[in-house]
Amino acid sequence: MYHFKLLRGIVTDLRNAISFSTILPFGPAKPVSDGDVARAGWALPMAGLLVGITGAAVYWIAREVGLTSGPAAMLALAATVLLTGAMHEDGFADTADGFGGGRTRERKLEIMRDSRIGTYGACALIGSLTLRWSALEAIGEPKSIAAALSVAHAAARAGLPAFMWLIPPARSDGLSAGAGRPPGRSAALAFALGALCLIFGFGPSKAMIGVILLSLVGLMLAWLATRQVGGQTGDILGAFEQIGEIAILLMAAALPHTELRP
Repeated sequence: MYHFKLLRGIVTDLRNAISFSTILPFGPAKPVSDGDVARAGWALPMAGLLVGITGAAVYWIAREVGLTSGPAAMLALAATVLLTGAMHEDGFADTADGFGGGRTRERKLEIMRDSRIGTYGACALIGSLTLRWSALEAIGEPKSIAAALSVAHAAARAGLPAFMWLIPPARSDGLSAGAGRPPGRSAALAFALGALCLIFGFGPSKAMIGVILLSLVGLMLAWLATRQVGGQTGDILGAFEQIGEIAILLMAAALPHTELRP
């Protein structure tokens, strides 16, 4: 009975994480309540792995039909953006607009809640897409692309529960506040799963570099978010994912392709 209940809880967490992170209708029939997403935080790397594998499959198909690495990389990126509903891109753009365009904490939060995109947000989106595309185009080889995309999406989401656990919400409403604070055990498990993905994809030495990069991203963004708006929001979490994904893909592009594990 205990094992059945444990298995049911794991499946529910996976469904909540995938439903939260993508547009796929995998959520449970019962509406997600406060705390459900936080408890499912450990499964966010698994949802990211699904997104990365989808992008890798699109890249492989594009190369099989004769496209070069540049257009194939753009199609792979488009697939991941569509699958996630551009949720993280939207958060990154809103964060850039808020941090760059507001003078007071209240004004920054107001700008971040505005659905319209400003100059800072547009530049952030262009930079994110360009850096990720150029990294994929530089890697080129389909098996290495599969490893890089899968690991980048999983690892970039692995630090989100820890970030939510350490940094309080900047406001009492919104996506992050509604999701709740993840349990410490869930945050630790998510981080461990992300580290395992890095080891499997790149090997132990490069995985250590990846962990350091993601930790630096988290520390930098935590300092900036606390200084700018007094905590984290759903938009800032999106920015964390985007910067983390960029960092891992650039690291993968900087390595000799022979060191990337398929």
